Amino acid sequence: MMADRLPHCAPDGDPAWIAGHAHVQRVPSRELTLFIQRGFLSAQECSGLIERIEAHRRPSTIADANGDGTFRTSETCDLDPSDPFIATIDAKLAAFAGIDPAYGEPIQGQRYAVGQEFKAHTDYFEPRGPDFARYCAVAGNRTWTLMVYLNEPAAGGATRFVKIGKTVQPETGKLLAWNNRRAPGDYNAASLHHGMKVRGGVKHVITKWFRERPWS
Repeated sequence: MMADRLPHCAPDGDPAWIAGHAHVQRVPSRELTLFIQRGFLSAQECSGLIERIEAHRRPSTIADANGDGTFRTSETCDLDPSDPFIATIDAKLAAFAGIDPAYGEPIQGQRYAVGQEFKAHTDYFEPRGPDFARYCAVAGNRTWTLMVYLNEPAAGGATRFVKIGKTVQPETGKLLAWNNRRAPGDYNAASLHHGMKVRGGVKHVITKWFRERPWS
């Protein structure tokens, strides 16, 4: 983060702000705003997050059931925002995005063992979905997603952005950031992505979502 600039205090995020960080790569695409930064978290930070995910993981769920019992087979952990270590990571993510932390959901951790995946999905909630009111009535829909790989599985576990033909391989500390919208109220189907099956070892990631209104 540039020392002479302060983060924005808005929910929408600013691609120019993110692009201004050192060593950030913007993926060439007219359809999706997607950034990659290697080494965003240190190996020590990643280890601390993995330890907490392993201690509190549970089976993952999906918001709108689609009848596919194998759609999301990972495990999930809601990381405690009152933990000083987690609070530091949370602040680092918000500063990277340039978004007021009040708009952020608590950080979620995910664990993928061999054969586990999250089939192609978007992070925003479908406005016509049966659970839209339940998940979006207060804080609105998701704007930006920030995801960090915490380790490198022995094989597999890439993230495939299906509609733009971009596959990102897991790498310890690597961050992905993308905009789930084209404009307020206009959600971007090009953000469709697949957490591909792990073929060897275990994959851990954290995900941070920001909302249209303050999280409550």
